[in-house]
Amino acid sequence: MKRAVKIMAVSVLFGTTAMYAASTAACAGCHGADFGKAALGKSKIVKDMSKEEIVAALKGYKDGTYGGAMKGMMAGQVKALSDADIEAIAAEIKK
Repeated sequence: MKRAVKIMAVSVLFGTTAMYAASTAACAGCHGADFGKAALGKSKIVKDMSKEEIVAALKGYKDGTYGGAMKGMMAGQVKALSDADIEAIAAEIKK
């Protein structure tokens, strides 16, 4: 039983780590590798935001309560993310 739990935990860890890496790589496509670029010349500079601001923005894009010109595009980017995913992505960006 302990072995099965350990195997499942390692599988989850590696799976989610790969997902976070892929998510931040997708973000970098518009926001720049160091998140210092205004996406399409319209967004805030993500590297200047706090972790809490990034989390609030991503959750707001997801539930439709945040964003201006990029609201529709970003909603599609975050719709499949859980709150834990969003927290992990923000932590990765601010690392």
